[in-house]
Amino acid sequence: MTELWDGLTKAIELIVTFDPEVIEIAARSLRISVTSALLASLMCLPLAGLIHFNRFPGKRFLINLIQTFYSVPTVAVGLFVFVLFSRAGPLGGLNLLYTPTIMVVGQMILITPVLLGLTISALSGVDRAIVDTARSLGASGLQAGLIVIREARFAVMAAVIMGFGRAISEVGCALMVGSNIRGFTRVITTAISLETSKGEVELAIALGIILICIALVVNIVLNRIQQR
Repeated sequence: MTELWDGLTKAIELIVTFDPEVIEIAARSLRISVTSALLASLMCLPLAGLIHFNRFPGKRFLINLIQTFYSVPTVAVGLFVFVLFSRAGPLGGLNLLYTPTIMVVGQMILITPVLLGLTISALSGVDRAIVDTARSLGASGLQAGLIVIREARFAVMAAVIMGFGRAISEVGCALMVGSNIRGFTRVITTAISLETSKGEVELAIALGIILICIALVVNIVLNRIQQR
């Protein structure tokens, strides 16, 4: 019990004194996760619009398939990205493995189903009468679509925040494709895993506290958006 209390005390000290390693790891985690969430959002928003506003055979099956991938294991995504970008893989010539860039790619693949499915659900939640009214007033298909997106903006923002939360909390993909290289690809979750296995609980607890604080902020923002 004394060792645990000492570890907690030292962890808080690392945070309040802005320990360089703690700040570096936390900043890198935020940078990679924010980048992946923004890039995935730019890709998923128009794609969700195409799926929602168009009718085609297999649409319901496609949406169900997207929703199925909500809970895809992070290690499965990590394995897919590793095989794809390894030296023997089709994209191995890009030499992106074990870099922050490939970690962004992995997190984008991981959160794309979440962003895509929740954005489609957000667009589906907009009253059909809004589209009918816009079209009756002479709005084009694109203009009507933009109106629907505007009406669903808070739900779409919630989807983006959900994607960010999943990205920053995952460990399997980041560890497999980033390799947890100190000062280069080490992020909060991989650092916690490594430091705990080494018995260095002070840094692990400090990073765990930061991760919990980030999750709390994400949850508060998400609740505020849902209330809007």
